[in-house]
Amino acid sequence: MYIFALITIAVTVLLSQLLIQYNLYSQLSDSRIINTSGKQRMLSQKLTKEVLILNFITDSLQKKNQINVISKTISLWKFNHYSLVNGNDSLGFPKEKNPILTKHFENIKPNFDTIIKATNSFLENKSKNQNEQENQKLVQTILENETIFLSKMNQIVSEYDTEALEKVTLQRKTEYVILAFTLLVLLLEFLFIFKPTNKRIEILIHNLLSSERKALKLAQDTEIISEAKENSVKELKSLNYAMENTLLYCRIATDGTIIHIGEKFAKLLQYNPFLSDKKFGQVLTPIEKEQLIIDRIVLENHGRGWQGELNITTRNEQSLWLDLSMVPVTIKKDESELLIICFDITERKKAVQEVERLNAANIANKLNQQKVISSKIVENQENEQNRIAREIHDGIGQMLTGLKFSLESINLDDKEKSAIKIDYLKQLSLDIIKGVRTATFNLMPPELSDHGINSALAKLTSELSKLTGKNILFYNKTDFNNRLDSLIEINIYRLTQEAINNAIKYADSTHIIVQLSHSATLLSITVDDNGKGFDINAVEKKRNSESGMGLLFMKERIQYINGRVFFNSIPNEGTRITFNVPI
Repeated sequence: MYIFALITIAVTVLLSQLLIQYNLYSQLSDSRIINTSGKQRMLSQKLTKEVLILNFITDSLQKKNQINVISKTISLWKFNHYSLVNGNDSLGFPKEKNPILTKHFENIKPNFDTIIKATNSFLENKSKNQNEQENQKLVQTILENETIFLSKMNQIVSEYDTEALEKVTLQRKTEYVILAFTLLVLLLEFLFIFKPTNKRIEILIHNLLSSERKALKLAQDTEIISEAKENSVKELKSLNYAMENTLLYCRIATDGTIIHIGEKFAKLLQYNPFLSDKKFGQVLTPIEKEQLIIDRIVLENHGRGWQGELNITTRNEQSLWLDLSMVPVTIKKDESELLIICFDITERKKAVQEVERLNAANIANKLNQQKVISSKIVENQENEQNRIAREIHDGIGQMLTGLKFSLESINLDDKEKSAIKIDYLKQLSLDIIKGVRTATFNLMPPELSDHGINSALAKLTSELSKLTGKNILFYNKTDFNNRLDSLIEINIYRLTQEAINNAIKYADSTHIIVQLSHSATLLSITVDDNGKGFDINAVEKKRNSESGMGLLFMKERIQYINGRVFFNSIPNEGTRITFNVPI
């Protein structure tokens, strides 16, 4: 019977493992397929970015290197795409796909072929330095198809993920069926094999034990009394030893006189336990003031007990903290004493004091850091106000003064000179209007208040590109044109302005790309430059430096609108700053 039960369990386990391993083997390539299909989205974005960079490179050596980089990216992109479409034995990709995936790949094929064709034509033109006008159209074609490719590739990844989930769900259901079958087999074996056998064994053991108990009862009865007495003595000795060597305890009379003190307590207090007529306060501390406090506690609480913490000074002039409990004990009628039990909590108190000290130091450090940030903000505000004052005084103020003097000097009798001066005054008036518009643009660009963040960023990049001579481009990747709260828009604008100015002033970059994209809940702005980059960890440690404070100000400002900022920089390669703001 037992052999049959064991064989049944073994066969059940073996069959379940074979079925589970078969299902697991069919799912081995799912993670690689999902990873590769997801990688295709990244490669399409990488290819687009590399084409954009090549479009602005003028140096022949850099152009050749960039063409090689793009060629490698195209090769990897094509290899992965054809592996997904046609299958790949080395990667474990199946040739057969479900109808939905087949349709998705048919839909994405025109966009994929268009990007490949446009990129190859673009590379050929760039290598021959010809057809620049055609190249701009090819770049636009790549950008348009890349966005469509990403959307369709998301559908493919989602379908692969759904297919993998269905396999996992099937695996789970299979395991539940195997588990239910195994439990059923075990239940049947328990009911028809193990339970009857166990019942017979229990009856046999019960009979044997009953006989043994009867045989031993007589011998046990004779030894119980002596063993109980011996055990009681041992327990009392053990308890006394434990109390003497582990507990800080003593017994005192109601007037505070020591009756008995434990060995460990006596060693801690450096007290000779054979001395008599010593008060509890005198034993604890040689300081008279502390003795009076302890004697008062004993006198006031000898009838109801007391529990609390005491700080005393020992005979070697060290501070000792005790968690003390005083318990009244009745010995005889009208005769009582107090049981004192203590715990040495000196180390715990020191730890608490050290934690409090560290917390105070941390708070002071944060306050100092906040003072530095506040002073820097005030300094920046003062600098901005001084700059605006200089612009008005040196530019608009001087032109207005010149306008006043020119008006006063007009002689209407001399019509020819008056006409010349009036033309000059018209030009001067236009210059004054331009100066006023420039000052107001720096304070609050009209595009931001009139049309929103999209138009404001486009205007900002265009003006800075003209002013600095650098290639500063703006792309609205998702055609975002919604209006946001004015506080959010001005902070996004200032953060982007700060990131671009840093790339211009500190990064020695020649190309700066500002990209705006959004989803249903998030607005993302990315500022890329090809400058010299920096070590993020090293800069963040230098909180008092200009660059360190700049990163800190960006983090502080983005928090005002519940957003987040991410810094990615590689020395000698470039920097990317990303602002994510909920919408």
